Amino acid sequence: MELPQQRAEGAGPFTTRLTWQRPEGDTVVWESRPARRRGTLAVSSPGGTAARTTTADAEALGRLRRLNTVASAAFVVGGALFALGAAVAQFGWGDTAESAAIYFAGGLFFNTGGYVSLLQVLNGPRHTPEGGRLVTGRWKWWGYEPMRLDWLSTFVLFVGTLVFGVNLLDSFLQGLSAQQTNRLVWTPDVIGCLLFLLSGHLAFVEICHRPWPCLRSRSLGWWVVAVNQLGSVLFMVSALAAFTRPATESLVNAGVANWGTLCGALCFSLGGILQAFERP
Repeated sequence: MELPQQRAEGAGPFTTRLTWQRPEGDTVVWESRPARRRGTLAVSSPGGTAARTTTADAEALGRLRRLNTVASAAFVVGGALFALGAAVAQFGWGDTAESAAIYFAGGLFFNTGGYVSLLQVLNGPRHTPEGGRLVTGRWKWWGYEPMRLDWLSTFVLFVGTLVFGVNLLDSFLQGLSAQQTNRLVWTPDVIGCLLFLLSGHLAFVEICHRPWPCLRSRSLGWWVVAVNQLGSVLFMVSALAAFTRPATESLVNAGVANWGTLCGALCFSLGGILQAFERP
C-alpha cells in the first residue's frame, strides 16, 4: 500500500528530503545524502522517539563502503600531491617541470575521486515510498540523471577535475607567450575552479534542502562539504593570482598562487579524511 507523503523539501525542481507516515504510525524521513552515502533512513515512533535505521541490504552496504573508501583515499592523496607541488614551487625545492609533474599526478587522483563520487550516486540505494525502505539496483558505470541534485553536483565535480587535467597537461608546454599561457593554462584553471565552486554549492543545497548554504555543525556530511568548498575558494584565489600579465610576463602574485593552491589542496585532503568516516 502506498504511504501518504507528508512533505517534500528541496530547491527548485530537486527533492532532497521526503517524509512519509507508515500505517503503523512511524514517521520515515528520507534524505538524499545520508541515504546514498550511509544507506540509512530516519525513523521516529508515534511517541516521538527517533532512531537512525540502516535499511539497505548487505550487498548495498558493501558497495557503498568500497566506493567511499576509494573516493576518500583519492582525494586525500590528490590533495597531498597538489600541496606538495605548490610547496616545491613556493620554496624552490625543484624546477617548474618537477612541480608540474607532481600536480599532474595529483590531478589523476582528483579525476579518480570525481568519477568514483559519481559512481556513488549512480549505484547508491534508492528510496521506495510505498515501503519506506531502500533498495539497490544493478551496477552502473555511467548514467544520465540531471533531475537528481546529487548526480548534478558530482557530475559537475567530475567535469571540473577533467578541466583541471587540461590545465595540468598544458602546463608542460614550453616557450609560451603570456597570452598563450593565459589561454591554455590559466583559463582551464579558472573554469575548473568555477565548476568546483558550483559543485560545492549544489552539495550545500542537497544538505540544507534550500537554495542557500546553512550551518549544521553536528552533521559530518556538512563538514565534508564545507571543508571542500573552502578548498575550492582557495583554489579560485590561487587561480586569479596566477594570471600572467602580458606587459611583464609575470604572475599577478606567485606567492598567493602557491599558498592558495597549497592550503586549498590540504582542505581537500582533510575533506577526504572526513569522508572516510561518512560510511555505512
